Amino acid sequence: MMKLNIRGEKTEITASMKNYAEEKMQKLDKYLENSDEVSGTILFKVNGPKQKIEVTIPLKNFTLRVEEEGDDFYSVVDTSIDKLERQIRKNKTRLSNRKKIDKTDFILDFEPEVEENKNKVVKRKTIELKPMDEEEAILQMELINHDFYMFKNIDTDKIAVIYKRKHNDYGIIEQE
Repeated sequence: MMKLNIRGEKTEITASMKNYAEEKMQKLDKYLENSDEVSGTILFKVNGPKQKIEVTIPLKNFTLRVEEEGDDFYSVVDTSIDKLERQIRKNKTRLSNRKKIDKTDFILDFEPEVEENKNKVVKRKTIELKPMDEEEAILQMELINHDFYMFKNIDTDKIAVIYKRKHNDYGIIEQE
């Protein structure tokens, strides 16, 4: 069974909430090799009447991540687990076809650094760039469900950002 770090922000996690989340996360064990070696993080937040969950599961070669918000804690958990399952199933074929996937590992730190002053920057993330090709960067971007992704291009040895364009194609911004 996957190890889980469950915590709350502006809310207390009850035993029933924790048990429910752990039980639902066990559904993902069937997709993971050596699931007992995997550690995931679940962060619950309350923003007024809304319940928000952020699930991050760093694996050897990629990171699964989902954010979900709703009115009911239990439905938010259910929806986030369903989204994680869809991510895994959707990318299963692509992941198994990748030849270089075992050579790269990209770790994202999703803990935002909160600053006290009221600057326009409201959230910061730190990333560790590891070399990968453009196809791997697209896969990583889709796995974490973002519109852009920063990586070190293995072909050019430059830092690059790949982003999703309006018609579901991709663009790249690369340093000079």
